Amino acid sequence: MDKTLVWLKKISEVPGVSGFEQRVKDMLLEKVSDNVNVSYDKLGSIIFEKQGLHSGPKIMLASHMDEIGFMVKNITKEGFIRFVTLGGWWEQVMLGQKVTILTAKGDITGVIGSKPPHILTPEERKKVVQKREMYIDVGATDEEEAKVKFGIRPGDAIVPYSEFTIMANEKLLMAKAWDNRIGCAVMAEVIEQLATKEHSNTVYGVGTVQEEVGLRGAQTSADVVDPDISFAIDTCIAGDTPGVSEDQASSKLGKGVAICIYDASMIPHTKLRDFVIEIAEQNHIPYQLQFTEGGGTDAGRIHLHSGGVPSLVLSIPTRYIHSHNSIIHRDDYQSAIELLLAIIKSLDANKYKELVN
Repeated sequence: MDKTLVWLKKISEVPGVSGFEQRVKDMLLEKVSDNVNVSYDKLGSIIFEKQGLHSGPKIMLASHMDEIGFMVKNITKEGFIRFVTLGGWWEQVMLGQKVTILTAKGDITGVIGSKPPHILTPEERKKVVQKREMYIDVGATDEEEAKVKFGIRPGDAIVPYSEFTIMANEKLLMAKAWDNRIGCAVMAEVIEQLATKEHSNTVYGVGTVQEEVGLRGAQTSADVVDPDISFAIDTCIAGDTPGVSEDQASSKLGKGVAICIYDASMIPHTKLRDFVIEIAEQNHIPYQLQFTEGGGTDAGRIHLHSGGVPSLVLSIPTRYIHSHNSIIHRDDYQSAIELLLAIIKSLDANKYKELVN
């Protein structure tokens, strides 16, 4: 694997569900802490500040570090783990999947189970198994072994398990947590490359916490940064799989970074949107226009900060988000990096005044 693939493998495989993002934060620190100022908000979001040559606008690049996962609720007398979900899970994708429980004694592997279909009634087989009926099997003989020997306790984080995989089409990459580790990877790469590029702005690359449970780190980190302009870097649903119409999801893998024209949490700043589209076209950077009628991103909180922050969402089209295995296209990752660098290069104090007046 080349350098980029090694980095994407590391950032996608590292565990970091909502509220437990420390390992992701450590990895970002290792990659981009040179030649930047590092600070934090009090919820745990990490902020990398890169100063430009002049007094241009403060640009916030927000990418959430958390992935969806679970938390140990209790342990049965038989040693099975009951759990609560962290983020939006669909029951259809959960059963039979491997997970990792992060305990004080180390990481423990388990599998999500439920009553087997062989002993269900015909009526029961027609129903989707509810989350509350599921459990995690870690191979414990009883509650004491799970607690004392394995070190599992209520409140421990539970992370989906999946190995980074380069598919037969080598541009397609399968892994857990692309939502939103691919956004973190884009942000980190942009901050790194700014070390060798001239621009007029102060850029803040922010790894936010707890996006999947309510956009929480976006609000607190925006209070610290106090940005003039913000870009949320996230994923969007790829509409190139069977059964998905153009009207439901328009973005496709390999066709470029997706510029969001609408989601349930924000109508993007129209002047900023048009400026970004113009930059993409001038620089021949592949892009798509996409919409999300359900859900939102960190930009939903950031754009309401203080007197308002012109904001836009740039997304990587992704198949099977909010599951153990999702798929992205490497070219879309690259086009997101190129577009953000071109935007930062083109922004200055004068352009900012044009956008907000």
